[in-house]
Amino acid sequence: MARFELIMPKMGESIIEATITKWLKQAGDTVEDDDPIVEIATDKVDSEIPSPVEGKITEVLYKEGDTVAVGKVIAYIQTEGEESGESDVPAKEEAPQEQNQDLPKTESEPAKKEDYSKSERFYSPLVKNIARKENISYEELESIKGTGKDGRVTKQDILDYLSDRPAADRKDSPTAAPAQKGSIEQPEVSAGEEDEIIEMDRMRKLIADHMVMSKQISPHVTSFIEADVTSIVNWRNKVKDSFLAREKQKITFTPIFIEAAARVLREYPRINASVDGTSIILRKNINIGMATALPNGNLIVPVIQKVDQKNLLGITKDVNDLAARARDNKLNPEEIQGGTFTVTNFGSFDSITGTPIINQPQVAILGIGAIRKKPVVIETPQGDMIGIRHMMILSLAYDHRIVDGALGGMYLKRLKEVIENFDVNQTI
Repeated sequence: MARFELIMPKMGESIIEATITKWLKQAGDTVEDDDPIVEIATDKVDSEIPSPVEGKITEVLYKEGDTVAVGKVIAYIQTEGEESGESDVPAKEEAPQEQNQDLPKTESEPAKKEDYSKSERFYSPLVKNIARKENISYEELESIKGTGKDGRVTKQDILDYLSDRPAADRKDSPTAAPAQKGSIEQPEVSAGEEDEIIEMDRMRKLIADHMVMSKQISPHVTSFIEADVTSIVNWRNKVKDSFLAREKQKITFTPIFIEAAARVLREYPRINASVDGTSIILRKNINIGMATALPNGNLIVPVIQKVDQKNLLGITKDVNDLAARARDNKLNPEEIQGGTFTVTNFGSFDSITGTPIINQPQVAILGIGAIRKKPVVIETPQGDMIGIRHMMILSLAYDHRIVDGALGGMYLKRLKEVIENFDVNQTI
């Protein structure tokens, strides 16, 4: 007989821990190869861990709701065969940066892998990241008084603690947000007798933390431009029926604009970048995330990899496939990783424009507004005239640390030119 160690797997390059949401098998249960054993959740995606071996579960080391570091043993499985003394999978998968110390760290990589999972308290991913960046030990974090629900330590709690922390204990982190004693405190909110109180689900809490963090990290600026998309509308109307009959799926405007955005990103690489302290990382690949609304009202951002290397047909199929599986909660962890730029389509909900929040650690996000018929002035060799055209507003929110108004404006201007000169004779 041999004892196999079931390890918390690494679910993506920036994932350092996951929460056990449900044990599908218990101690004493037998499992076949590939049987799902446990459901886990990260700040990116929910997933199942299948059994890599056949055998009997002898011990479960964590309970539901526990947050466990990547690489930790979460259960033991007794298998047939000789005792090997070690697991079939490496238990130290969580420390790739130790093998790549010459590579620059991204904002999502912690400076220190302090283990906070043994705590009885709940700490959000944002609080844990701040604690690691500031070299706060497990014991020190446990000592911080929380003002959130059930004594939960909020972002403001840890920032207030850091502002009073002795200077000798502080870690110089250029990416960490400064804590100021004069910062605005969240107002107290009371509920009336007829009000309904709804607790945020796990994903909404993570979205909230991520959005607040992004606004705190990046000074946001948004620029707007109006584009004439009449040629694109007419071309889509011409090909959509034949495309549906041939491919058994619809062609929307989203892949057309994603293709154009990727083309212009190649011309303006500083938009396809990240900031690491005082360093600028220019991304080699153009991986575009598309913000996708879920049926429960939450949001997820699946990523199309290497968009600039694909044609419009390939991008269209990727958009339709990822959007459908996102709504069915069937995305794989790697399909929401590695984005370098994000596109969000306000037009899907009939909004003419918006000011989106940057998806960290990216430095820009493109908003696509609704297409409207409008009377516009058309310049012709014979003079100006008024015509009815399909118009759309594009908005680009960008990180003013490295993207100035001139660069943001040039990107939008070039994107407008590419969109308005769309090839109406192309086939798909």
